[in-house]
Amino acid sequence: MNRIRTRFAPSPTGYMHIGNLRTALYAYLFAKSQGGDFILRIEDTDRARYVADAVDFIERTLAAAKIIPDEGPHHGGNFAPYVQSERMDIYKRYAEQLVADGHAYYEETDQGVAIRQRMPREGETTFFDVLHGNITISNSELEDQILLKSDGMPTYNFANVVDDHLMEVSHIIRGTEFITSTPKHVLLYEFFGWELPTFIHLAPVMGKADDGSISKLSKRHGATSFNDLIEAGYLPEAITNYVALLGWSPKNSCQEIFSMDELIAAFSLDGLSKSPAVFDYAKLDWMSGEYFKAMDDEAFAAAADRYISDFDEPRKIFLASLLKTRVAKLSDIPQMIAFLKTLPPFDAELFTNKRNKVTPEKSAEILEPAIKTLQTVTDWTLDTLNNTIGKLVDESGLKIGTLMWPLRIALSMQKVTPGGVTEIMYLLGKETSLARLNGALEKLSGR
Repeated sequence: MNRIRTRFAPSPTGYMHIGNLRTALYAYLFAKSQGGDFILRIEDTDRARYVADAVDFIERTLAAAKIIPDEGPHHGGNFAPYVQSERMDIYKRYAEQLVADGHAYYEETDQGVAIRQRMPREGETTFFDVLHGNITISNSELEDQILLKSDGMPTYNFANVVDDHLMEVSHIIRGTEFITSTPKHVLLYEFFGWELPTFIHLAPVMGKADDGSISKLSKRHGATSFNDLIEAGYLPEAITNYVALLGWSPKNSCQEIFSMDELIAAFSLDGLSKSPAVFDYAKLDWMSGEYFKAMDDEAFAAAADRYISDFDEPRKIFLASLLKTRVAKLSDIPQMIAFLKTLPPFDAELFTNKRNKVTPEKSAEILEPAIKTLQTVTDWTLDTLNNTIGKLVDESGLKIGTLMWPLRIALSMQKVTPGGVTEIMYLLGKETSLARLNGALEKLSGR
C-alpha cells in the first residue's frame, strides 16, 4: 500500500476558524493513525486578501493544538517549497503543458495573458467520496476555469491539484464547500494522467443562535476561532479534544476525554459523520471543566496566573485548589474572586437566612464574640482557623451553619463563594478579614 499522506493547506487570509482547525486535526489524526505523514502547505496566491502575520499565526495555532506537521515551511521535507508563491515556475510549466496537450488555452485580458482550462462540453464527471459515495456532475455545468492568471499567479483550483500530486498526497480532507469544485480537479488529474487521491469532504460545523436557529458557525454565535477560545480561557487541549468530536466519534466506545495519543489510536475514517455538527458551548464548558479538575494545583495556578497573581505563592496554590473544580474557562475567575479584592456594597438583607434562622440582628450577636476570638489568633493558617471556628461552635452552642452564615456574608457580601469561611479568611489575611468583620458589625449594630 502506498504511504498515507495528508495535508492542511490554509490560505493566510485570516485566523484559524474552528472549521479549519477541525480539518487540520482530522488530516493529522488520520495520517498519524496510519503511520503516515501530515503536511502543512500555505496557499498564498490570493495576494489581495493576504494577511502579513497569518502564516506565523497558523503555525503557532497548530503548535498550541499539538498538531505537528511532518513537512512544511519551517519543518523541512522532500517536496519544498511548501509556500505556493514560491512555486510559480512549477505552475507555469504544468499550465503550459496543458496548453500543448489541448486541454487549456491562452486568453488575452486587459492585464495580460491568462491560461484557461478547456472543459469537455459533453458527458459527466464522477468521483468517489468516502462520506458521500459517488458524486456525478454534468460537464455542461463546468465553466472553463482560469488556471494561471495574467500576473502569473495560479488559481486555487489549479495550484492545489499540482501540489497535491507532486507532494504525493494520498487523501484530501476538506469541507463540503469544495465538492462542486472537485470535478474540475478530477479532470485535471485525468488530463495529466495522474492517479486520483481519495476525497473526504467534511460536513460543516454549525452554530445555534439564541432563538434556537441553526446556521453555519460564525461570529454571531460567539467565539469561533481557536485563538478566541484561548483568549476566553479554555485550555488548548480541551479545545482540540472537543473539536475532534465535532463530526467524529470513536467506534464501540462512549469515551469523550482523549489525549492526543488516544485520539490518534482511536481515529478512523468510518467514525466520521456526513451530517453537520453543532458547536455546543455548554458541552465545551463541561469538557474544559473536566480538564481543569484533572490538573494538579500548581499547573492550574500557572495557567490562571494572570488572574491570581496578586496573591503570594502559598495562597495562589490554595486558591487554585478551590477554583479548578468550579470553572469552565479561566475567564470565569475574575468574577468569582472579585470579592477577595474589593468587598461588594453592604447589604443587610444578605444576612437573613431562614434555613439557619439567622437575621441581621442575630448576625450582629454572632459576629461580636467571633471577632474577639479571631483577634487573638496569631498563627493565621487554615488549620488554626478551622480549629478556632470549631471551638467557637462548641462554646456558642450554635449550629455550624448558623455561625458560618453571618461570617461568610460579612467577609464576602455574597451568598456563594469558592471556599468556605476559613478559606476566605486565610486568603484575605488577618488584617483584611478583621476589618471586614468589624465593618459589618458596625453597620448591623448601627454604630
